[in-house]
Amino acid sequence: MNAKSAISKQIFAPHDERMLGAVQVKRRTKKKIPFLATGGQGEYLTYICLSVIYFSFICSVTNKKPSQASITKVKQFEGSTSFVRRTQWMLEQLRQVNGIDPNRDSPEFDLLFENAFDQWVASTASEKSTFVQVLHHTCQRYLTDKKPEFINCQSKIMGGNSILHSAADSVTSAVQKASQALNERGERLGRAEEKTEELKNSAQQFAETAHKV
Repeated sequence: MNAKSAISKQIFAPHDERMLGAVQVKRRTKKKIPFLATGGQGEYLTYICLSVIYFSFICSVTNKKPSQASITKVKQFEGSTSFVRRTQWMLEQLRQVNGIDPNRDSPEFDLLFENAFDQWVASTASEKSTFVQVLHHTCQRYLTDKKPEFINCQSKIMGGNSILHSAADSVTSAVQKASQALNERGERLGRAEEKTEELKNSAQQFAETAHKV
């Protein structure tokens, strides 16, 4: 089981939450602390996770189950197979997502909340891209107003050539090719039928002429 599957199973599943995406990160800049902490738990890995929980009751206005999306910081300490839930923000608290550079694939991104600001570096540029894309889609789906601002993000993340759009384009292309093949086949069958009709008429005319002779 990989780390993200383990996080989903250990952290979110027990609370009936569904993990939508996760990205392994490191801070670009170290946090300033007023004193040197002692007795810490050593080195650790950090993951930023996006999740949603659906409540059991039905909303009388929308006739749907209400939901609540959140962003959670999860840590795994060195030598442990367990994951620990740390800071959590409601998606409504997210104010800005900064992709840093819209012109190239980069692992850096910033998250600005109402009461926090973090500068991160993902383990890979593609992992960051996928997470930001899922985050953008989730904001559009679950937030009705006060949506966060996405700046300096590549067009493929914001919807230009996204994973979902690419898949849709592939399906559309396949359908178009199949339709074209059927049309071409239909045209060939149509031309064959016309040729058969012409031969039939010619044979009939020849038979009538021969009968007269």
